[in-house]
Amino acid sequence: MAESTIDLSVRTPEPAPAEQEQSPDRAARLRAGARRRLRSWLRQPGLVLAVLVLLTVLAWALAPGLFAPRDPLRADPAHIFEPPGPGAWFGTDYLGRDLYSRVVHGASLSLRAPVVAVALGLVSGTTVGLLAGALGGWVDALLMRAVDVLLAIPGILVSLAVVTALGFGTVHVAVAVGLASLPGFARITRAQVLRVLGEPYVEAATASGVRRPVVLLTHVLPNVRGPVLSLAALELGTAVLAVAALGFLGFGAQPPTPEWGSMVSEGRDYLGDYWWFTTLPGLTLALVTLSVNRIARSVTHRRTH
Repeated sequence: MAESTIDLSVRTPEPAPAEQEQSPDRAARLRAGARRRLRSWLRQPGLVLAVLVLLTVLAWALAPGLFAPRDPLRADPAHIFEPPGPGAWFGTDYLGRDLYSRVVHGASLSLRAPVVAVALGLVSGTTVGLLAGALGGWVDALLMRAVDVLLAIPGILVSLAVVTALGFGTVHVAVAVGLASLPGFARITRAQVLRVLGEPYVEAATASGVRRPVVLLTHVLPNVRGPVLSLAALELGTAVLAVAALGFLGFGAQPPTPEWGSMVSEGRDYLGDYWWFTTLPGLTLALVTLSVNRIARSVTHRRTH
């Protein structure tokens, strides 16, 4: 009777065909997804135009000398109130300064202040909402009642009060607009914190002995950032308009520094005879605000779907 033998040698299994082709398939799926997203964007001409406008204005802010080599502060009394034309695309003002150069060079201040304002509102509002939602009790009641008081006052009045206390200047305008946007960030952060704190993984982390600050930073905060960042994108357009409004009232950059809000204010006395003095800087401001809002709505829609 022949003895049966058992082969105990270890053989390395051959990779399955699906595993061999996993990496190329994944790359193909990524390329197909990128093509779908690109076609989706191209089917929205308004969004494409908004992106182009914002990229152009960002280029103005980063390198104004490349787009407008003329000095925005140089007066030329021989060419005052020239209408828009080949020599001066936006015309000239009452001192003969080139309005196109002033608009381009003013993009830096006009965009920097809203970005700083939204960043300030985002950080301060998120901190207040996180503390209120996480601590609860009298801390929650005290913080949210203060937020409710700020919400009861129009944002422009809050900004005016703050900038009046701090003084004139672009930095103070950015701080004022940022503090006015704090209540919105605080409320949405608190609501998201209360939602996340009830999730099983947060309760499991707390029950396993993880300290509360660690739970907030590693489990809660990353899961509330989506709605908060969407709100920040929406607030940016409002901040651009609010900074320009304070500049229009004379609280922002002081003459002769070019800034969109102050430029619109300078031309209001000449609107009847020299329409381009106010209209063209105002149209630039409106176009940038609409573009920022259009992109923000698109980002928010993609996050919610």
